[in-house]
Amino acid sequence: EDVDVKTFAAYIASGEGVLLDVRTPGEYSSGHIANSTLIDFKGSGFKANLSELDKETPVYVYCRSGGRSGSAARMMHNMGFKAVYNLEGGILAWNSQGQPTE
Repeated sequence: EDVDVKTFAAYIASGEGVLLDVRTPGEYSSGHIANSTLIDFKGSGFKANLSELDKETPVYVYCRSGGRSGSAARMMHNMGFKAVYNLEGGILAWNSQGQPTE
């Protein structure tokens, strides 16, 4: 499910679920949402790393602009994850709305 910045922020503020950044390590180090876990979408072990996550726990996924995270969300849905939320517009939209990164 694609969600806007305000909804995404509310979901992650609830403290339930996993916050997943699917950008490259370089992108991640240039600024990311606090408490996010990095699993590089372009990395060789991406699907294997996803399979280690609990499919019953909500996953909040983002990338730079929403493309890679949208693909990752569809992949996770196909893998049997119960609830996957993709940040529309990615971290660019997040930053444009003044949300914090570290």
